[in-house]
Amino acid sequence: MKKIIILSFVAVLISSCAKVPDNDIEIVENKNYTPTVENSDYATRIECPKIKGGNNLLIVKKDSEYGVNYMLEWDCDKKAQRWTAYQMHKGNSASNVSRSGDDAWHEDEDIPAEYRSTYEDYRYSGFDRGHLCPSADRLQSKEMNRQTFCYSNMHPQYNALNAFIWADMENKVRSWNRNDFRDTLYVVKGGTIDNESQIFDFKTHDDYGLIIPKYFFMAVLCLKDGKYKALGFWIEHKSSYSDSEQKSIKQYAVSIDQLETFTGLDFFCNLDKTVQEAAEKETIISEWGF
Repeated sequence: MKKIIILSFVAVLISSCAKVPDNDIEIVENKNYTPTVENSDYATRIECPKIKGGNNLLIVKKDSEYGVNYMLEWDCDKKAQRWTAYQMHKGNSASNVSRSGDDAWHEDEDIPAEYRSTYEDYRYSGFDRGHLCPSADRLQSKEMNRQTFCYSNMHPQYNALNAFIWADMENKVRSWNRNDFRDTLYVVKGGTIDNESQIFDFKTHDDYGLIIPKYFFMAVLCLKDGKYKALGFWIEHKSSYSDSEQKSIKQYAVSIDQLETFTGLDFFCNLDKTVQEAAEKETIISEWGF
């Protein structure tokens, strides 16, 4: 895979054309186009996928001391989140607090009441409340940790996925969150809600319902010393898995290009286009410690 080194990194390109020092590669702006979305300024962050638009909300959770915690796209018509995106770096990865208690689960007041997920959606459903931005990734402050227990940061997951393979994937991502591996990790996680062939229809009771994704995904972009590399995970959501399916998460690793084909999402679209294409085209598994 061709490696492109950015010696001067800018999160949001100011001009539509610039030059990379030393190698004279032309950079073409590839800005996330979200003109009508509230919080659109945050949609230019590297971790933010391209916003779908329509009756959707870009929800940004912030800590009063540490800034942006995570963001998500909420589909009001489907009453489901499309993805959660967040950063992992030295400045937000300290373990200062413990996991919040059961009283931390709460509705998202940034979403109108008629479009929110609630406890009633999950009660007696048989599904776990699966975090997308995990509690264990947000131990910097009590506020950051509690925000991960917001129902908008959840998808219904079978326990066989949530407590086992998904947890293994989360632990793998967490293992990359160290100074010798990354300067910043940009992480996007979600379940499939857009394609009818990729969802289970499920009702908990007459007035409320949940979309049960048939597949779950993670997209991870690593920036270290000006160099980018990326990797994705794609897994079918099932109530049970065979021993071979649980043996290793390596079998679920894919390139971001593949993940975009599977999901229909455009990940890391705020990167310079040349850098984005190079990082997303190929994944060298050996570089990720498998």
